[in-house]
Amino acid sequence: MITVIAAIAENNALGKNNDLIWHLPADLKRFKKVTTGNYIIMGRNTFESIGKPLPNRTTIIITRNTNYFEEGCLIAHSLEEALELAKAQKQIFIIGGAQIYKETLAKDLADQLDITLVHKAFDADVYFPEINKKIWKETAREDFKADDKNKYDYSFISYQKN
Repeated sequence: MITVIAAIAENNALGKNNDLIWHLPADLKRFKKVTTGNYIIMGRNTFESIGKPLPNRTTIIITRNTNYFEEGCLIAHSLEEALELAKAQKQIFIIGGAQIYKETLAKDLADQLDITLVHKAFDADVYFPEINKKIWKETAREDFKADDKNKYDYSFISYQKN
């Protein structure tokens, strides 16, 4: 099972200057719960924005740089190579960035989408691809209002292929 997991704004904004635009502790807590114990695949820029391997997960970094090395991580030079490294796993998460999301969806490699939708539009320099409702069916949704810890209204939305 390959799951694309992302937090996106109403206008599909993902981030700016290689960083998140918002801080939603509820989303970070859910991300940790869902991905712990699994393989996570990300591009080099996303990894470098995080700065270290995430605990209790196997990290695969995709980079074109054949000399790239990061202690505690697996390195792949294409999305296909990354998926090959993780193929024995029941659950694989694609966690970004924009280029990796775009390629995963364009090549029809994902089985499900796990989206946190932040109910606000943001200025960004990277965006999540449009979710094609002819391909993806919403199967679950939890809506939350902003509170003292989470500045924006948000929803956790699951999609499966039609």
